[in-house]
Amino acid sequence: METQALKEPIPFDRTVLARIARTPVPADDELEAEVERPSQDEAEAAVRTLLRWAGDDPDREGLLDTPARVARSYQELFAGYDADPRKYLERTFEEVGGYDELVVLRDIRFVSFCEHHMLPVIGKAHVGYLPDKRVVGISKLARVVNGYARRLQIQEKMTAEIATAIQEVLQPKGVGVVIEAEHSCMTLRGVNAPSSSLSTSQLLGKVRDDGRTREEFLRLVRGG
Repeated sequence: METQALKEPIPFDRTVLARIARTPVPADDELEAEVERPSQDEAEAAVRTLLRWAGDDPDREGLLDTPARVARSYQELFAGYDADPRKYLERTFEEVGGYDELVVLRDIRFVSFCEHHMLPVIGKAHVGYLPDKRVVGISKLARVVNGYARRLQIQEKMTAEIATAIQEVLQPKGVGVVIEAEHSCMTLRGVNAPSSSLSTSQLLGKVRDDGRTREEFLRLVRGG
């Protein structure tokens, strides 16, 4: 897998969109032990500290309820830590009338957060797979994307996690995932490159190894 930061998204009709990573991604139950979470009061106290560090007064009228609001918003923004995205893929359908071509869901909008600066990563994911006798409800593909997105991470890891989950749970003939996103850590600070976007991809099975299937997937992703 190869990633690039460009002023324009990578054109999908190029023969090499990205080199495919071959390092397996650990399953959720193989990840490090769950972190012991602080209480709501401790979380709010941390926000008050940050407000003071930024140079403001957390006791002024406009900021009195901000710590509680921030804590509540974090529960929503990081809901992925309480979800197992693989479970969304467990219910499948075998009555497909013999359909055995690619299934591609484009433009799945997501919001994630950079683990280095805790700033938003906003983008869209394109997910496809080549079924092997069974399919999954299309909304479940979007749920898988959002389940992995609502965590602190890097885009490369998120891309691999989505593809690996679909491959291991559905066991299709192949999987393709392409993600394009704008990283606030680049557009709002640091190099201040507001027009940049990052494109990553993970292709598995026939979507990677069969040239015609790979080209069809990329054509469908770009809306052709």
